[in-house]
This record gives sequence, structure tokens and C-alpha cells, in this order.
Amino acid sequence: TMMPRDDPQIESLISRMTIEEKAGQLTILADAVRPCNPDINPEANARGAKDMLEQIRLGNVGSLFNGVGAAVGLEAQRVAVEETRLGIPLIFASDVIHGMWTIFPIPLGESASFDPDLAERTARATAVEATASGIHWTFAPMVDVARDQRWGRVAESSGEDVHLGVKMAVARIRGFHGSDLKAQDSLLATPKHFAAYGAVTAGMEYNFVDISEPELRDIHLPAFKASFEAGALTVMSAFNDIAGVPSSGNKWLLTDLLR
Repeated sequence: TMMPRDDPQIESLISRMTIEEKAGQLTILADAVRPCNPDINPEANARGAKDMLEQIRLGNVGSLFNGVGAAVGLEAQRVAVEETRLGIPLIFASDVIHGMWTIFPIPLGESASFDPDLAERTARATAVEATASGIHWTFAPMVDVARDQRWGRVAESSGEDVHLGVKMAVARIRGFHGSDLKAQDSLLATPKHFAAYGAVTAGMEYNFVDISEPELRDIHLPAFKASFEAGALTVMSAFNDIAGVPSSGNKWLLTDLLR
């Protein structure tokens, strides 16, 4: 469960943080401590790991992504908890999309089964393997409605149907989370991309979106609403703009509508 906004421990911590430390907690960097390909350029990897640990000590990093390995992750976590002023733990994230070590069909292929129970089971298996590898948080599921085959990320979606997209989104979030978010094998889910990323003009990645509010609400938002109702606690903003306003800086989208 999510802590209340006025939790005394959190409020006390925030009140003691400098601007730099607040910025550090909002900073997520590629994991140089646990690179996915450690045998490539090992000397450079060693230097990168040393530099990253120093940035953690300075409070400049809140999260690392796309690294793997529980043992080395524990050392980075020790530095964050024991060698920083505030002792705030790191969050380890990764793009675990359709399986960690056991590879399942891509989300579009899995959605073609029209079987949300299957999607929940594969997400659960993914969570067990990912958390055992030192990962807390996955940037999945993608819940964008995709109706333009020219768009390269159709493969990561559940396709064009809103109802099916809702069912698959809920199933995957339940699978990633499991029955208890505090459990060691619970993997925090991230529905993405908020919002209307699947409606990019001409199917061009990162392109602009020109969409009416009824279409936005009827087609592209239901899966997000269902995801939050299913317990999702994080969300990724989209890479596109809507009516000329970038999603990541869109007050109406992120504050008025989302929050």
C-alpha cells in the first residue's frame, strides 16, 4: 500500500533535504554498477561502477535502471543506506517486458490469445525471476492502444481493442505485483505511456499527436484508469506532445487529469 501524503517520517525526511538531494532522488540513471554486459569493455565498466558509487554517495542518484545482479546490487544499496547523509535506499528498475530469464511471447502475441489469466501468470513468473535478480521495478506493461501498423512499438502493446487492452493491463499488473507489494517477489509495475503515445501521427516514433479530448478519454485513457484501480503506483509519461504540449510538461495531462 502507498504511504499517506502526510506520513510523519516522509515529511520529516523531505524537510531535511537540500534542493540537490531532492533532485538526486528524482534522478534515474543507467546502471553502471551492474551492467548487463559486464564482459564487454571490463576496464571501462569498472571505472563506470566506481564513478556511479561515488555519485550515489553524494546523493545524486535515486534509482538505477537496466542492471542485473542481486549481490552487486546489495553493495550499491549499502552505499546508499550507510554512506549518504539521509540513508535513502535506491530503487533498481529495468525494462522487463516479456520475461526475465524465461522468455514469453511479445505482449502483442500474448494478447492474441485473448487470455488475461495467461498474461497474469507470465507476469508473475517474470516478477519472481526479476526480483531474484535484484530488480524492484519494471517499466511495463505498455497499455497504449495501437492502431497504426507503421508504429514500431505496436509489438509492445495489446493491440487496437480498448476492452482487451484494459483486461490485459489489469492482468499484467496483478501478475507483477502479486498479492503483497511488500513481498520479496513483488515487482512494481509501470503502465505506460501517459498518454496517447499509440496515436502518434503517421506512426512515427516520438511524433506529435493531434487528438480530440473525447477520443483521448474513450480510447487511450481507459487502460490507465483500470491500471490504477488494479493497484499501479507508478506511471511513465509519454514521449509525444498533445496539441503542441509535451506530455512530460503538460500540466493539464499530468496534474489536472492524472493526479
